Amino acid sequence: MFRFRSIVAVSVLALSVSLAGSAMAQTVLNFGHTTAQNSHYSMGVQAFAKKISELSDGKFEVREQAAGALGGERDLIEGLQIGSIELVISSTGPLGNFAPETLVLDLPFLFKDYEAARSILDGEIGDELLAKVSENNLVALAWSENGFRHITNSKHAINTPADLQGLKIRTMENAVHIEAFTAAGASPTPMAFPEVFAALQQQVIDGQENPIPVITSANMWEVQDHLTLTGHVYSPGIILASPSLWETLSEEEKGWFEEAADVAVAATRKKVEEDEAGGVDKLRGHGMEVIEKVDVDAFREAVGPAYKTFIAKHGDDMLTRIQDAQK
Repeated sequence: MFRFRSIVAVSVLALSVSLAGSAMAQTVLNFGHTTAQNSHYSMGVQAFAKKISELSDGKFEVREQAAGALGGERDLIEGLQIGSIELVISSTGPLGNFAPETLVLDLPFLFKDYEAARSILDGEIGDELLAKVSENNLVALAWSENGFRHITNSKHAINTPADLQGLKIRTMENAVHIEAFTAAGASPTPMAFPEVFAALQQQVIDGQENPIPVITSANMWEVQDHLTLTGHVYSPGIILASPSLWETLSEEEKGWFEEAADVAVAATRKKVEEDEAGGVDKLRGHGMEVIEKVDVDAFREAVGPAYKTFIAKHGDDMLTRIQDAQK
């Protein structure tokens, strides 16, 4: 009897130690985004997962939740705040609802090119804006990228701002974008990205606007006939962590997450560059009509009122600093 109890006790102890060791060995983290598997966001998540596993010797395992599996971008950010998801990469679309200071990044024709946008977001200004985001029950790790946004639609070619008149264009859930498209004469329809393809398919909306990497990864040629390369907004991405996760990390572990975020940014930007290089030809090959040359000054003038509205609400200090940094 004594021998049996001893065996049972030893077995229970061994099982407990095994389970405890397993729990200490690995923490599973859900990393959500709204674009397709193997999109530019996906490349960033996969690079992050590999790096954090390497730095932590397997303690942290990242599970990618792609294509809006956990909801739209606003849902994902709210999930971070309540602790139901650990990591997110998002556009700035809904970000202004949480950190109004970031709305400046959504002003049309703010950044002149990729080099300017990346250098500013990787520098002092970008760090200040990350800090502002982190004041809102979020942990902002790094600025990532989507690219310059362009317009697609299923009605007709858009050559001038006048061609936008009356078109129902899906925009991000962002006040600056809505104001800009309203000023240009379109009928902006804010909508979470996971809902966009079906809305285009069902002709609830006529068009949408996104960078080439998003347009290609979403197979937009299946529901859109026309693409106009307006490049009207440079669209950053942002990598965010949940405060409830962050509070459990040691200082060394926080350093690992920051390093992994930097690796993710590099991977995302590389994929954006690849998609930009071949994406337009791919879309044209799938039958889309592409308008490459547009009167940028005419589009800039059409969306100009968005600047007045923004300045009236938020002032022009950060805007001026971003503009001056590009002179």
